[in-house]
Amino acid sequence: MRRSVDDLKAFYGEPAGVLARRLVARRLEDAWGEAANCDVLGIGYCTPWLGAFVGARRVVAAMPGGQGAERWPSVGRNRTLLVEDQGLPFASGTFDRVLMMHALEEADHAQALMAEAVRVMAPAGRIILAVASRGGLWARSESTPFGHGRPFSRGQVEHLLREVQLEPLAWSQTLYVPPWKLLLGMAEGFEQAGRMLLPAACGLILVEASRRTYAPRKVSGGAAVPVEAALAKGVLASRPAARGARRLDGGGEPA
Repeated sequence: MRRSVDDLKAFYGEPAGVLARRLVARRLEDAWGEAANCDVLGIGYCTPWLGAFVGARRVVAAMPGGQGAERWPSVGRNRTLLVEDQGLPFASGTFDRVLMMHALEEADHAQALMAEAVRVMAPAGRIILAVASRGGLWARSESTPFGHGRPFSRGQVEHLLREVQLEPLAWSQTLYVPPWKLLLGMAEGFEQAGRMLLPAACGLILVEASRRTYAPRKVSGGAAVPVEAALAKGVLASRPAARGARRLDGGGEPA
C-alpha cells in the first residue's frame, strides 16, 4: 500500500523532509539545471522538485492512484493528474525528461511502471530514477517515506534498467546522515564522509539513464492521448489515497 499524498506532503514540511528536499534538489540541478526547452514528467511524488525546472516548456506531475494526488502548483493552472501504474495516459515519446521519486518502492508492478515511463520518454530523452537504498538507515526508519515499501541495491536498480532497455549514464547517492533530528544539522559532513568511505550507506540512490542504442521500444496497449487532453480529464484538487560518464553530483567516476 502506498503512502498517501497527505503523508508525503507532511513529511516534506518536517526537518528531515526539508533536508531531503534540499539534497535531492542539488543532484537534480547538477544533472538537468532548469531543463531548458524540455517537456518534463514527474512520476510518483515529485512536486517538491518540479518547480525548479523553470526553463521547461511544460511540466506535468503524474501521481499514482494508490497514493492520491494534490493540486500543483498551488497558484495557476493545475499540472497534476492521477494515473495508473500500468497505463500512463500520454502518447509515446512525449517527454524529454522523466523524474521518478517515491514511485517504485511501493509499486505493485515496478517493471511495468518503468516500462510505461520509458514508453512516454522521447527517443533521446533522459530519466532520473531515485529510490530508497537498501544499505541506508533511511530505509529502516518508518518515520520517513523511504522506510516503506521495497528499498533497492545498486545491483537491483541496474537489473531493472536492463529489463526496460535503459543504459545508466550517471550515478549518485545522498542522505548519508541518519534521519534523526539531533544529527540533521551535521548532514554536510556526513555527505562528504559517506561518499568517500561508505558509499553503500546512503539513504537514496539516484541514476540518470537513457535508451540503449537501437533498443526496441515497449508500447502499451492502452489508448494514448495528448498531454493537454489528459490534464483536462484529470484536473483535480487534493485527493487522499483510496486506502558511467559522470555523476549526478558533478563528481568523478561512479562509486
